Amino acid sequence: MTRIVCRQLAPVLGDLVANHREIVRTITEETAAGADVLVLPELATSGYVFRASEEVAACAITPSDPLVEEWVAAISGGAVVVCGFAERGENGLVHNSAVVLDASGVRTTYRKVHLWDREKLFFTPGDRLPEVVDTSFGRIAPMICYDLEFPEYTRSVALAGADLIAAPTNWPLVDRPDGERPPEVLIAQAAARVNRVTIACCDRTGTERGQAWTEGTTIIDHNGWPAAEAGPDHRAACTADLTTARDKQISPHNNLFQDRHPTLYITT
Repeated sequence: MTRIVCRQLAPVLGDLVANHREIVRTITEETAAGADVLVLPELATSGYVFRASEEVAACAITPSDPLVEEWVAAISGGAVVVCGFAERGENGLVHNSAVVLDASGVRTTYRKVHLWDREKLFFTPGDRLPEVVDTSFGRIAPMICYDLEFPEYTRSVALAGADLIAAPTNWPLVDRPDGERPPEVLIAQAAARVNRVTIACCDRTGTERGQAWTEGTTIIDHNGWPAAEAGPDHRAACTADLTTARDKQISPHNNLFQDRHPTLYITT
């Protein structure tokens, strides 16, 4: 069984040093306490509500940065960590990215493809699907926030063999009817159910330049049901057998993947 933990943080806008310290502290605490897979928020190194490109550029680092090496060094045992960060790319470009780490180092870096709203003013989108990383706990694919809202995208990584989609998020607070879950959680539930994969969404907390956040961190099981949600301690945790997601048989006569008819679907 795999212990999945999502830990909400409140990044300080533009303060790379303070945010780095918080990331190291959280990785140290949670992996020492038994987290097998730890997911941290989107853009945990930089904050989110930028007004100028210079603000995000000042916080952008590469996956080989010594700061990332400190994240790796903070991991206890065989744990896997997924953390969002502002990535300094080639030719001065900046990406909204996530790294998948274990004690051996960076396993993969993913650049967010689907940019939300003003992100398009500051980031260059990625141009490839997330890599599915084979770990001792299962096969993990990173995504970031708005990526989850494209059914073709989550289906693609499920077809590629993902057992768990680990999704750092920054969900701006939006209105919803009383008693309803955040819309982003509903979308993730649907994606988990139709693909039979576990999805761990790690949101952020705090208020930034007047922007409040949903604080909607939720871990959703492979049947589409919430298995854990963030409480007052800003963390969600559950235990799951991620490999259960590999069985796509949902009735004696139905298989989620074998029942597809791709030749009939519009793909452009």
